[in-house]
Amino acid sequence: MGAVQLTLGGIAVLLGVVAWGMFFATIARFVRVIRLGQPDSTRNGPFIPRMKTLIKEFAAHTRMNKVKSVGPAHWLVMWGFLIGSLALFEAYGEVFVPTWGWPILDDWSLFQLLMELLGVGTIVGILVLIWIRQKNHPRRADRQSRFQGSNFKWAYFIEAVVLIEGIGIIGVRAAKSALNVHETPVWAAFVSHPIGELLPASPDLVSVFAFVKLMSATIWLIVIARTMTMGIAWHRFSAFFNIYFKREADGGVALGALKPMMSNGKVLDLEEADPDEDTFGVGKIEDFSWKGWLDFSTCTECGRCQSQCPAWNTGKPLSPKLLITQLRDHAYAKAPYLLAGGKRDMAGDEVGLSGDNMYAGIDVLAIAESQKALVGDDGGVIDPEVLWSCTSCGACVEQCPVDIEHVDHIVDMRRYQVMIESAFPSELNGMFKNLENKGNPWGQNAKDRLAWTEDLDFEVPVFDGDLGDTEYLFWVGCAGAFEDRAKKTTRAVAELLHIAGVKYTVLGSEESCTGDPARRAGNEFLFQMLAQQNVEILNSVFEGRERKARKVVVTCAHCFNTLANEYPELGGQFDVVHHTQLLNRLVREKHLTPVAPVAEDVTYHDPCYLGRHNKVYDAPRELVGATGATLREMPRHGDRSMCCGAGGARMWMEEKIGKRINVERVDEALGTAPSKIATGCPFCKVMLNDGLTARQSDGQASEKVEIVDVAQLLLTAVKRKPEPQLVPAGAPSLDAVSDAELDGKADTPTDETATGTPLPEEDK
Repeated sequence: MGAVQLTLGGIAVLLGVVAWGMFFATIARFVRVIRLGQPDSTRNGPFIPRMKTLIKEFAAHTRMNKVKSVGPAHWLVMWGFLIGSLALFEAYGEVFVPTWGWPILDDWSLFQLLMELLGVGTIVGILVLIWIRQKNHPRRADRQSRFQGSNFKWAYFIEAVVLIEGIGIIGVRAAKSALNVHETPVWAAFVSHPIGELLPASPDLVSVFAFVKLMSATIWLIVIARTMTMGIAWHRFSAFFNIYFKREADGGVALGALKPMMSNGKVLDLEEADPDEDTFGVGKIEDFSWKGWLDFSTCTECGRCQSQCPAWNTGKPLSPKLLITQLRDHAYAKAPYLLAGGKRDMAGDEVGLSGDNMYAGIDVLAIAESQKALVGDDGGVIDPEVLWSCTSCGACVEQCPVDIEHVDHIVDMRRYQVMIESAFPSELNGMFKNLENKGNPWGQNAKDRLAWTEDLDFEVPVFDGDLGDTEYLFWVGCAGAFEDRAKKTTRAVAELLHIAGVKYTVLGSEESCTGDPARRAGNEFLFQMLAQQNVEILNSVFEGRERKARKVVVTCAHCFNTLANEYPELGGQFDVVHHTQLLNRLVREKHLTPVAPVAEDVTYHDPCYLGRHNKVYDAPRELVGATGATLREMPRHGDRSMCCGAGGARMWMEEKIGKRINVERVDEALGTAPSKIATGCPFCKVMLNDGLTARQSDGQASEKVEIVDVAQLLLTAVKRKPEPQLVPAGAPSLDAVSDAELDGKADTPTDETATGTPLPEEDK
């Protein structure tokens, strides 16, 4: 052990003690800070399913691999960090004794191969990630970059440390190879051995490489210990807990049903709630649960949520990533005040601390942060335009690799704004009043709920107090009953059920809104009122039937989600199917037989509350195929499908900023050169119709293109068309001529001429 080893080793150990001490002290502070959030007992178990999800998501990188070029590279870096830590701690020995290695393991060739692979994998993986970040830097793509708004200084620091660590692993191994410390076979040192052939046999060189590796890790520890908001670093530890404690114990994402409104760790019963003791939604950062604080701490600023957000992609101020990081920065800035016992009432007056010098010892910045409103357009942490731009489509939650629950957090903040502050977009006033007084957002009379049946040539059965041998209750929904365009879907479904001989009934005037728009807008009280009323009616309708016989078919994706996922919390247990699922089954079972193929090009728009929220992707597409139509997929489809703009109660709010979301989606659909744009939700149908009308009035879309529900397509195929008229000899058959050719516009594939906003590449 020479002077070089003693000097470098002494420095490494001295700084290491300081760095590791700071690191563990920060871990302890993290625990105290995260515990500032409200309790949430729903995250406690069961252990085995949660652990299986954790192992699957981190070991197999199932969520990270949603972006295929990033997934493998991140997987290499992750294992380089986890198992490569053995090389880091080994360096504490190597810096003093260059020939030192782990007992037993160091003489095992397979271990040497593992460390070689980890070193090479770390270098290759981080170089790929660096390339991806630079390729998609905002200086090139502006808002289209998912890294827009991310902290690049932090990213560059982390990337540099990881690269140095990878080089350090190979460097130490190469220098030891030059010393012939071990008789490691070449296959177990396929990179370090050739490099070692070029290096001098110097013990000092081994110590230097080990020292560099230790110093990069030491600096990293010191920097992150002083920067608790550096999620790009801390997610290496917090992500494991965030995944384990995700909302759905079965491993599903936090979509479908909303998280119930909670207070003090329990689901809030509005009938027994005490305004002085209970919290109604989230009005202050400390009103979020501890899982919310863990979410904020875990965000890596990767921007996948941002890249998929329909609001951000159409010029709105909402970025799910920036919303989470703003909440994170506010939470940690306010934490010293909260840890000291500070608390303010609804008027903003201090009630947690007292005395003449009650703020003694508290950072003045934390005191200032405590005076900020969580939501407000005058210095609030979250701007109201950001909060109300969300369509609750769930694209952010679906894409997040560390299971952050953006939608639940947004709706919790909306709940407080609506129920306590009465601060919400003015357009919602009318919707709330209509729901409360008329039971539907349009303000129509209940007696008109059967108006859609008037043009049918068969009688639609209406529930008269006895189900008899009725198999399905057809839940029509507000849009299906009152909106003229949605009525076409309702009629088509009713006629198809009639043709198939399905015994069904409707409630007629007894039906009312499921409460979805009220709940997504934050009016939990109104949702509970409507939902309890509906559950009571439905339970009386199905009285005496077991759950699997309490069958409900719905055409609205929002009704489908609410009835299937949210009513069980209120005692409404039903077997709910979407009309595309039922119709697809009827086609497969030959109860419905398409006899007149729809020889057209059709693109299908996935409704968010049918697709992402409930994972129904195949049934609608199989129906399109069954009609004989040619399906042309949009670039964004399936779990990456873009929202139509109607969700989150946005159907009843004006879009005043940026491009209209429905127009953006129609532009993408038109890029597939379809003759019809199909969907499976009346909200989507209305929004897409409006977008198409706008493009047709601009002359950017053919008048022949139309928006249809999948049920309408199927009905066209099932009902035999009139016999074709004779065509003069030599004249072209109309069946052989497309609409586009008739109006002189030939179809152009999307990959040749795209329309709409340029889309980021999948692997960005």
